[in-house]
Amino acid sequence: MDVNKKSRSDLKGQEARILWLTGLSAAGKSTIANLVDMRLHALGRHTYLLDGDNIRMGLNKDLGFSASGRVENIRRVAEVAALMVDAGLIVIVAFISPFRRERAMARSLVGPGEFIEIFVDTPIAVAEARDPKGLYKKARRGELKDFTGIDSPYEAPENPEIRIDTTLTSALEAAETIVSFLKMQR
Repeated sequence: MDVNKKSRSDLKGQEARILWLTGLSAAGKSTIANLVDMRLHALGRHTYLLDGDNIRMGLNKDLGFSASGRVENIRRVAEVAALMVDAGLIVIVAFISPFRRERAMARSLVGPGEFIEIFVDTPIAVAEARDPKGLYKKARRGELKDFTGIDSPYEAPENPEIRIDTTLTSALEAAETIVSFLKMQR
């Protein structure tokens, strides 16, 4: 096709990318992603934010939270994000995405340098203390099965492009780190 990813990105004056934020529930992924989205928008960048709220309400509302449902959830998110990259957008993805294999699959859908894995590194004790939706409490009481970090594993990234330690870094500082990283990639 004559209109391709490069021509769409050039028209927008940006490099298309996936910014994939991964970490435990209550790590701060959505908060940081929203701040990154606002900052990039203010800089005139064309972005879209994908997170559990806008994906689980529509595209993935048929999926549960079993291991297979989670894998399919991430597969669909990755496919949508890859299409958005092809459209020339900077796609900000904020999902627990607990398994390395699924994150690697997402990376494989786009070109070299177009997938930036961001590990929002938060100890489980800190995430549980935040627990804005009360999910950890429900999981500890046995009301939520297969909850990541409690009775389902989280496989931390081995070599993320960016690691955010939320015990040392505020959400605003984390967002600025991510935006600065993007600026250096040009």
